Amino acid sequence: MYSFNSKLKTMLRHLPNILTFGRLVLSVIFLVMIFFEPRLKGDTSLYLDAAFALFVIAGLTDMVDGAIARKLNIASKFGRIVDPLADKILICGAFVVFAIIGQPKLFNLSNKQLAAIQWGFAMVIIAREAFVTFLRHYSESRGIKFPATLSGKLKMFCQAFAVGTVVIKMAHVQTPLWGQMFTAITYIITILITIISGFLSIRKIRPAQL
Repeated sequence: MYSFNSKLKTMLRHLPNILTFGRLVLSVIFLVMIFFEPRLKGDTSLYLDAAFALFVIAGLTDMVDGAIARKLNIASKFGRIVDPLADKILICGAFVVFAIIGQPKLFNLSNKQLAAIQWGFAMVIIAREAFVTFLRHYSESRGIKFPATLSGKLKMFCQAFAVGTVVIKMAHVQTPLWGQMFTAITYIITILITIISGFLSIRKIRPAQL
């Protein structure tokens, strides 16, 4: 019995890292699926639905591994490095791939106008993540705590929602005006919250500590 309990505890201690690695793998598969979607012939709605399911599962593993780590008070170097990396690959990678394949298509905008929106959106997302990552490493190197905030969590939710919105639009509502309006509004809200949360991150470090 003691041996079984010991093995079970060992497995549970590694479970968050396993889920984190699994999310990283699912993120790569999801991005590859979206990238190759334009090359497929015929109706790709089921294919995109499968990609969306992978995206949702990847997002759920993020919540589960965090909950387990907090419950068991587990922290590992692997988790601290790979967990945020997997999130950035999934979200930033999604918007870059969207820009590469020319999604989302909105209203009657020209290809150049759409490209400016798609690439501009992706670059803002990446710039914000790079900026906050720099602040986090800088503050932690000086012994300053850099905890997660409500604005950061809201930013992550909006970005994930935006990714899901684009995939569903590609699969089921490519041309209806309401789908384009919903996607455009989602993008506007997401970019605003992304920018605001980036500026709010600066407030975590007192001026005297900069």
